[in-house]
Amino acid sequence: MPYILKGERKRYDAIILDLAVALGEIPEEDRDGHINYCITKLFKILYTPPKYKRYNRAIGVLECIKQEFYRRVVSIYENNAIIRNGDV
Repeated sequence: MPYILKGERKRYDAIILDLAVALGEIPEEDRDGHINYCITKLFKILYTPPKYKRYNRAIGVLECIKQEFYRRVVSIYENNAIIRNGDV
């Protein structure tokens, strides 16, 4: 993950929290579509004008986000579940 300096994070944290609060008000069973919309809209705004290289970079960013979320969140959950419930 291309980390950004802590001081630069402040620029986004309040905006992200506001978005998370708004999305948190959506029922969980409907939330995924809203999250997808927000991310897609953001990418459509930032990766313009249309160009293959830009779209290729966008897909790379999404893939890295997926992998980082798995590494930092999901795998920790899975490891704790193995400890609680035993391995397969």
